[in-house]
Amino acid sequence: MSVLIETSLGDLVIDLFTQECPRTTLNFLKLCKIKYYNFAPFFNVQKNFMAQTGDPSGKGDQGESIYGILNGPRYFPAEINPKLKHTRKGMVSMAVAADASIESGGVSGSQFFITLGEDLDYLDGKYTLFGEVAEGFDVLDKINDAYCDEKGRPFRDVRIKHTIVLDDPFDDPEGLQVPDESPLPTKEQLESMRIAEDEDIEEQGDAEEIERRAREREAKAHALTLEMIGDLPFAEVKPPENVLFVCKLNPITRDEDLEMIFSRFGQIHGCEIIRDKQTGESLSYAFIEFENKEDAEEAYFKMQSVLIDDRRIHVDFSQSVSKLHKDWIAKRTGGAKESMGGFDNLQKRTRYREGEGNGKHGEGYDLVFDTDNRNERKRVKSDDKRRDDRKDSQRDDRRRDDRRRDDRRDDRRRDDRRRDDRRGDRRDYDSKRDSDRHGDSDRHRDRRR
Repeated sequence: MSVLIETSLGDLVIDLFTQECPRTTLNFLKLCKIKYYNFAPFFNVQKNFMAQTGDPSGKGDQGESIYGILNGPRYFPAEINPKLKHTRKGMVSMAVAADASIESGGVSGSQFFITLGEDLDYLDGKYTLFGEVAEGFDVLDKINDAYCDEKGRPFRDVRIKHTIVLDDPFDDPEGLQVPDESPLPTKEQLESMRIAEDEDIEEQGDAEEIERRAREREAKAHALTLEMIGDLPFAEVKPPENVLFVCKLNPITRDEDLEMIFSRFGQIHGCEIIRDKQTGESLSYAFIEFENKEDAEEAYFKMQSVLIDDRRIHVDFSQSVSKLHKDWIAKRTGGAKESMGGFDNLQKRTRYREGEGNGKHGEGYDLVFDTDNRNERKRVKSDDKRRDDRKDSQRDDRRRDDRRRDDRRDDRRRDDRRRDDRRGDRRDYDSKRDSDRHGDSDRHRDRRR
């Protein structure tokens, strides 16, 4: 009397104790016969302890006996045989239903577990042991090594794919309907899937291709973060291809001089050296927008490391779409028409800040935390002050602790010096006493002579 259980990790053959537990083995055989366990996951795997399954939903609180399916009671009393022990790996026992107490003898439904360790004697007398694994111990080892979450559910699904009754000594109960073929998984079972057995979570391709895809994902994540904090109008915005970024400028270099130098490569729409808003001093970098992309490319290649006002400049294509760059574009267009990312009529869109930009601040993309609420600013300042006070207090406490440690260290040093002085006095005393003894001995020998 045995059953073949095909799992996603391999096959298990279970021999049943039909004489010791007839009611339990009948329930298990008939559930296997009607394919009740098909697609049921191992939802609770405890390493070197047990692996539990038998709930088709995978939630761990569902399932019913064959008697409940045939319009009888959902559960049936546990058949606990004191002669059967959980001494080996691969012992198969029925789980006790969650709404029944073990002290009352417990009741069983459809859920069962397979032991993954040896000498689990504390399970004896509490659960109905009705079978043992005869073949497939390598499969048990794979289940035991499954990587699980904190609740014991494997991240990669381990499921029962099919059950085959090899030997059934019991007659079918009245009303039992055996399907002609294995049923398809239900919607609930499909939604409970995590990582499927045939799903490859490792990236395919050579090392360079994998690295390239990783960089693309990282760049998208960074762009999405910049959109969230307001530095980008939307994550997919691209920098303009006709705008050059020039840095390492001499602070005395003027906008007109820089525009005249770069204008020999083509028509320039705008050239502006970025300056400090407070002092008006040059920040030593500028943006230069050409009419054509080709002109910008030629300037990029020919103006690299050119000496301007005794400074060798660095030229690159602009990667900035930040608020500073947009303010410069808005200034160039007079505020009547805004260019976004180097392109006109580019529609602004964002998935995080729907509805913003309709207030008194116009269409600008301010920082998420930028607000005109005075009470909010006061609260932030108050929090900062309290935080600074706590830091000062902690700093003072650390200083006091350091002084106490220094004082204790000085005390220990003084005590060490006193002990050294006492040891030196003791050595001097012993040396003098030995010298006196030798002198007396010499005088005594002289008298005897």
